[in-house]
Amino acid sequence: MPLYETVLIARNDVSQAQVEALVETISTLLGEHGGTIRKREFWGLRTLAYRIKKNRKGHYVLLGIEAPVEAMNELTRQMGLNEDVLRLMTLRVDEIDETPSPILSRKDDRGGERGARGGSRSGGRYESGRGGRRQNESSEARDHEDEAE
Repeated sequence: MPLYETVLIARNDVSQAQVEALVETISTLLGEHGGTIRKREFWGLRTLAYRIKKNRKGHYVLLGIEAPVEAMNELTRQMGLNEDVLRLMTLRVDEIDETPSPILSRKDDRGGERGARGGSRSGGRYESGRGGRRQNESSEARDHEDEAE
């Protein structure tokens, strides 16, 4: 059976529970036609690159689907009729990657950096924050003078 990856963008007005219910309706629709969802990733509410139907944000969902072509055609038709769905993009793939997508792994990396902000931090370019460079330059000059003598 063919494999697909589908990214769905839902309106920002709907709640996370409604987005999950939308994914469940997709799952039942695919089940009726002999397909299954093998991977689900909720990317959360994200800012859109440009306005879509007067929306600036949307709930993103990535689905890894194994289904016949007829099921995917029906899925595309049904999602086109649903007012909560802003965009739907489906690609046929050779295999569904079970590892987390780069979007989720990037979100995890960024969260780790934010947690480390409160720790010790250097003063930037200068060690003490003020005059550190001058002190280093003067100590280097003294070292050169000591070597010359």
